[in-house]
Amino acid sequence: MADTKKKVAFSPAAGKPAAAKAAGKKEFKYGAPRNYDLGNGLYRFSRTKMFHKKALWKFVDKKNPKKETPKKQLTKEKTIGGEKNGGKRIVSLAKKTRSYPTCDRIRKHPAKKCFRQHKRSLRSTLQPGKVVILLAGVHKGKRAVFLKQLASGLLLITGPFTLNGVPLRRIHQSYVIATSTKIDISKVEIPSNIDDAYFKRLKAKRAKKEDGDPFVAKKEQYKPSEQRKSDQKVVDGQLMKAIKTEKDSILLRKYLCTMFGLRTNQYPHRMKF
Repeated sequence: MADTKKKVAFSPAAGKPAAAKAAGKKEFKYGAPRNYDLGNGLYRFSRTKMFHKKALWKFVDKKNPKKETPKKQLTKEKTIGGEKNGGKRIVSLAKKTRSYPTCDRIRKHPAKKCFRQHKRSLRSTLQPGKVVILLAGVHKGKRAVFLKQLASGLLLITGPFTLNGVPLRRIHQSYVIATSTKIDISKVEIPSNIDDAYFKRLKAKRAKKEDGDPFVAKKEQYKPSEQRKSDQKVVDGQLMKAIKTEKDSILLRKYLCTMFGLRTNQYPHRMKF
Protein backbone atom coordinates (compact mmCIF):
# COMPACT_ATOMS: atom_id res chain seq x y z
CA MET A 1 0.00 0.00 0.00
CA ALA A 2 1.44 3.38 -0.98
CA ASP A 3 2.25 5.89 1.73
CA THR A 4 -0.33 8.70 1.70
CA LYS A 5 1.64 11.06 3.96
CA LYS A 6 3.18 14.11 2.30
CA LYS A 7 6.98 14.40 2.50
CA VAL A 8 8.27 17.69 3.87
CA ALA A 9 11.27 19.14 2.05
CA PHE A 10 14.15 20.00 4.37
CA SER A 11 16.37 22.92 3.51
CA PRO A 12 19.70 22.99 5.40
CA ALA A 13 19.93 26.77 5.21
CA ALA A 14 16.52 27.43 6.77
CA GLY A 15 16.31 24.39 9.10
CA LYS A 16 13.26 23.88 11.30
CA PRO A 17 11.30 27.04 10.28
CA ALA A 18 11.17 25.84 6.61
CA ALA A 19 9.88 22.41 7.66
CA ALA A 20 7.29 23.99 9.95
CA LYS A 21 6.08 26.29 7.15
CA ALA A 22 5.72 23.37 4.72
CA ALA A 23 3.74 21.39 7.33
CA GLY A 24 1.35 24.32 7.83
CA LYS A 25 2.58 25.28 11.28
CA LYS A 26 3.41 28.76 12.50
CA GLU A 27 6.92 29.89 11.63
CA PHE A 28 9.08 30.58 14.68
CA LYS A 29 10.64 34.06 14.57
CA TYR A 30 13.90 34.72 16.32
CA GLY A 31 14.07 37.99 18.21
CA ALA A 32 16.73 40.60 17.49
CA PRO A 33 19.62 40.74 19.98
CA ARG A 34 19.43 43.43 22.60
CA ASN A 35 23.07 44.43 22.17
CA TYR A 36 24.25 45.16 18.62
CA ASP A 37 27.13 46.90 16.88
CA LEU A 38 26.50 50.60 16.24
CA GLY A 39 29.57 50.86 14.00
CA ASN A 40 33.38 50.88 14.36
CA GLY A 41 33.25 48.24 17.10
CA LEU A 42 31.01 50.40 19.39
CA TYR A 43 28.11 48.47 20.94
CA ARG A 44 24.75 49.78 22.20
CA PHE A 45 25.23 48.54 25.78
CA SER A 46 28.50 48.25 27.68
CA ARG A 47 29.78 45.06 29.32
CA THR A 48 28.65 46.30 32.73
CA LYS A 49 25.13 47.04 31.46
CA MET A 50 24.81 43.61 29.85
CA PHE A 51 26.15 42.00 33.04
CA HIS A 52 23.13 43.39 34.93
CA LYS A 53 20.64 42.86 32.09
CA LYS A 54 21.46 39.15 31.84
CA ALA A 55 21.50 38.85 35.67
CA LEU A 56 24.93 37.27 35.55
CA TRP A 57 25.54 38.48 39.12
CA LYS A 58 23.44 35.52 40.28
CA PHE A 59 26.10 33.09 39.05
CA VAL A 60 29.19 34.85 40.43
CA ASP A 61 31.06 32.71 43.00
CA LYS A 62 28.44 29.98 42.63
CA LYS A 63 30.10 26.61 42.92
CA ASN A 64 28.42 23.26 42.43
CA PRO A 65 29.26 20.62 45.04
CA LYS A 66 31.83 18.15 43.76
CA LYS A 67 30.56 14.62 43.35
CA GLU A 68 32.54 12.12 45.34
CA THR A 69 33.56 9.15 43.25
CA PRO A 70 33.85 5.85 45.11
CA LYS A 71 37.45 4.82 45.65
CA LYS A 72 38.64 1.61 44.09
CA GLN A 73 39.34 -1.10 46.65
CA LEU A 74 42.99 -2.15 46.64
CA THR A 75 43.02 -4.72 49.47
CA LYS A 76 40.67 -7.41 50.74
CA GLU A 77 40.39 -9.19 54.08
CA LYS A 78 40.53 -12.96 53.61
CA THR A 79 39.82 -15.67 56.18
CA ILE A 80 42.47 -18.39 56.36
CA GLY A 81 41.50 -21.83 57.68
CA GLY A 82 43.73 -24.32 59.47
CA GLU A 83 45.00 -24.95 62.99
CA LYS A 84 48.30 -22.99 62.85
CA ASN A 85 47.06 -20.01 60.76
CA GLY A 86 46.14 -16.54 62.11
CA GLY A 87 42.53 -16.62 60.94
CA LYS A 88 42.43 -13.43 58.81
CA ARG A 89 44.87 -11.82 56.39
CA ILE A 90 44.83 -8.64 54.24
CA VAL A 91 45.43 -9.60 50.59
CA SER A 92 46.07 -7.09 47.76
CA LEU A 93 43.64 -7.34 44.84
CA ALA A 94 46.11 -6.10 42.20
CA LYS A 95 48.67 -8.66 41.12
CA LYS A 96 52.29 -7.56 41.48
CA THR A 97 54.89 -8.26 38.83
CA ARG A 98 57.32 -11.08 39.48
CA SER A 99 60.39 -9.29 38.10
CA TYR A 100 61.37 -5.63 38.20
CA PRO A 101 63.73 -3.85 35.75
CA THR A 102 67.17 -2.95 37.07
CA CYS A 103 67.04 0.60 35.63
CA ASP A 104 64.33 3.14 34.79
CA ARG A 105 62.71 3.08 31.38
CA ILE A 106 64.02 5.71 28.96
CA ARG A 107 61.26 8.19 28.17
CA LYS A 108 61.12 10.13 24.92
CA HIS A 109 61.17 13.91 25.30
CA PRO A 110 59.96 16.31 22.59
CA ALA A 111 63.00 17.64 20.74
CA LYS A 112 63.55 21.38 21.05
CA LYS A 113 64.29 23.17 17.80
CA CYS A 114 67.32 25.39 17.73
CA PHE A 115 67.05 29.02 16.58
CA ARG A 116 68.69 28.13 13.25
CA GLN A 117 65.91 25.56 12.61
CA HIS A 118 63.06 28.05 13.14
CA LYS A 119 60.91 28.95 10.16
CA ARG A 120 61.63 32.46 8.85
CA SER A 121 58.73 34.65 7.79
CA LEU A 122 58.76 37.78 5.65
CA ARG A 123 56.16 40.50 5.25
CA SER A 124 54.36 40.48 1.91
CA THR A 125 55.27 44.17 1.36
CA LEU A 126 58.99 43.38 1.56
CA GLN A 127 60.31 42.18 -1.79
CA PRO A 128 63.89 42.26 -3.17
CA GLY A 129 64.51 45.69 -4.68
CA LYS A 130 62.00 47.55 -2.49
CA VAL A 131 63.11 50.89 -1.01
CA VAL A 132 62.70 50.84 2.79
CA ILE A 133 62.84 53.56 5.45
CA LEU A 134 65.05 52.73 8.44
CA LEU A 135 63.47 53.39 11.86
CA ALA A 136 66.31 52.42 14.21
CA GLY A 137 70.08 52.37 14.43
CA VAL A 138 72.78 54.82 13.38
CA HIS A 139 71.15 55.41 9.97
CA LYS A 140 67.55 55.92 11.17
CA GLY A 141 65.51 58.17 8.91
CA LYS A 142 67.52 57.20 5.83
CA ARG A 143 66.28 55.22 2.86
CA ALA A 144 67.89 51.99 1.69
CA VAL A 145 67.35 49.18 -0.84
CA PHE A 146 66.33 45.73 0.42
CA LEU A 147 68.50 43.06 -1.28
CA LYS A 148 67.54 39.70 0.31
CA GLN A 149 66.61 37.91 3.54
CA LEU A 150 69.43 36.08 5.32
CA ALA A 151 69.23 32.67 7.03
CA SER A 152 68.74 34.31 10.47
CA GLY A 153 65.63 36.14 9.20
CA LEU A 154 67.34 39.56 9.13
CA LEU A 155 67.20 41.78 6.05
CA LEU A 156 70.29 42.60 4.00
CA ILE A 157 70.14 46.27 2.94
CA THR A 158 72.38 48.88 1.35
CA GLY A 159 71.99 52.62 0.61
CA PRO A 160 73.82 52.38 -1.77
CA PHE A 161 76.78 53.77 0.21
CA THR A 162 77.82 56.16 -2.58
CA LEU A 163 74.45 57.95 -2.39
CA ASN A 164 73.42 58.19 1.26
CA GLY A 165 76.20 56.52 3.29
CA VAL A 166 74.24 53.37 4.29
CA PRO A 167 76.63 50.41 3.94
CA LEU A 168 75.84 46.70 3.58
CA ARG A 169 74.23 45.82 6.89
CA ARG A 170 71.56 43.69 8.55
CA ILE A 171 68.34 44.95 10.12
CA HIS A 172 65.18 43.38 11.56
CA GLN A 173 62.04 43.73 9.43
CA SER A 174 60.09 45.34 12.31
CA TYR A 175 62.46 48.36 12.15
CA VAL A 176 61.75 49.24 8.51
CA ILE A 177 58.84 50.75 6.58
CA ALA A 178 58.38 49.25 3.12
CA THR A 179 57.60 51.85 0.45
CA SER A 180 55.86 51.40 -2.91
CA THR A 181 59.08 52.28 -4.79
CA LYS A 182 60.80 49.25 -6.28
CA ILE A 183 64.06 48.85 -8.24
CA ASP A 184 64.66 45.94 -10.62
CA ILE A 185 67.66 44.12 -9.07
CA SER A 186 67.30 40.88 -11.02
CA LYS A 187 70.73 41.44 -12.62
CA VAL A 188 72.44 42.35 -9.31
CA GLU A 189 74.58 39.43 -8.12
CA ILE A 190 75.29 39.48 -4.36
CA PRO A 191 78.60 37.80 -3.40
CA SER A 192 78.06 34.33 -1.89
CA ASN A 193 80.30 35.09 1.11
CA ILE A 194 77.85 37.73 2.43
CA ASP A 195 75.89 35.87 5.12
CA ASP A 196 75.26 36.15 8.88
CA ALA A 197 78.82 35.06 9.75
CA TYR A 198 80.14 37.82 7.45
CA PHE A 199 78.77 40.52 9.79
CA LYS A 200 80.03 38.91 13.01
CA ARG A 201 82.59 41.15 14.70
CA LEU A 202 85.82 39.66 16.00
CA LYS A 203 86.44 40.41 19.67
CA ALA A 204 90.03 41.37 20.40
CA LYS A 205 91.72 39.74 23.37
CA ARG A 206 91.88 41.93 26.46
CA ALA A 207 95.38 43.05 27.42
CA LYS A 208 96.64 42.24 30.89
CA LYS A 209 96.41 45.08 33.37
CA GLU A 210 99.75 46.49 34.40
CA ASP A 211 100.39 47.87 37.87
CA GLY A 212 99.92 51.61 38.22
CA ASP A 213 98.10 52.36 34.92
CA PRO A 214 94.62 50.70 34.80
CA PHE A 215 93.21 53.31 32.34
CA VAL A 216 95.88 53.02 29.65
CA ALA A 217 93.94 50.54 27.44
CA LYS A 218 91.50 52.47 25.22
CA LYS A 219 88.45 51.13 23.46
CA GLU A 220 89.23 50.46 19.79
CA GLN A 221 86.85 52.01 17.26
CA TYR A 222 85.31 49.85 14.56
CA LYS A 223 87.04 50.00 11.17
CA PRO A 224 85.70 48.13 8.13
CA SER A 225 88.03 45.52 6.67
CA GLU A 226 89.39 45.60 3.11
CA GLN A 227 87.11 42.67 2.23
CA ARG A 228 84.08 44.66 3.40
CA LYS A 229 85.14 47.69 1.35
CA SER A 230 85.69 45.67 -1.83
CA ASP A 231 82.31 43.85 -1.47
CA GLN A 232 80.59 47.22 -0.94
CA LYS A 233 82.06 48.56 -4.19
CA VAL A 234 80.96 45.44 -6.12
CA VAL A 235 77.34 45.62 -4.87
CA ASP A 236 77.12 49.44 -5.20
CA GLY A 237 78.42 49.34 -8.79
CA GLN A 238 75.74 46.85 -9.85
CA LEU A 239 72.98 48.65 -7.92
CA MET A 240 73.86 52.05 -9.44
CA LYS A 241 73.59 50.52 -12.92
CA ALA A 242 70.13 49.16 -12.00
CA ILE A 243 69.06 52.63 -10.76
CA LYS A 244 70.24 54.28 -14.02
CA THR A 245 68.07 51.91 -16.07
CA GLU A 246 64.94 53.06 -14.21
CA LYS A 247 62.56 55.54 -15.88
CA ASP A 248 63.01 58.40 -13.36
CA SER A 249 66.61 57.65 -12.38
CA ILE A 250 67.54 61.25 -11.42
CA LEU A 251 64.43 61.60 -9.22
CA LEU A 252 65.09 58.16 -7.69
CA ARG A 253 68.65 59.11 -6.71
CA LYS A 254 67.37 62.31 -5.05
CA TYR A 255 64.69 60.25 -3.27
CA LEU A 256 67.30 57.85 -1.85
CA CYS A 257 69.47 60.77 -0.68
CA THR A 258 66.71 62.60 1.23
CA MET A 259 65.97 61.88 4.90
CA PHE A 260 62.50 60.84 6.08
CA GLY A 261 60.73 63.02 8.63
CA LEU A 262 57.25 63.96 9.84
CA ARG A 263 55.86 67.49 10.08
CA THR A 264 52.98 68.73 12.20
CA ASN A 265 49.60 67.10 11.50
CA GLN A 266 51.28 64.24 9.63
CA TYR A 267 50.49 60.73 10.89
CA PRO A 268 52.27 57.57 9.61
CA HIS A 269 49.13 55.41 9.73
CA ARG A 270 47.37 57.81 7.33
CA MET A 271 50.26 58.09 4.88
CA LYS A 272 50.92 56.00 1.79
CA PHE A 273 54.63 55.32 1.40
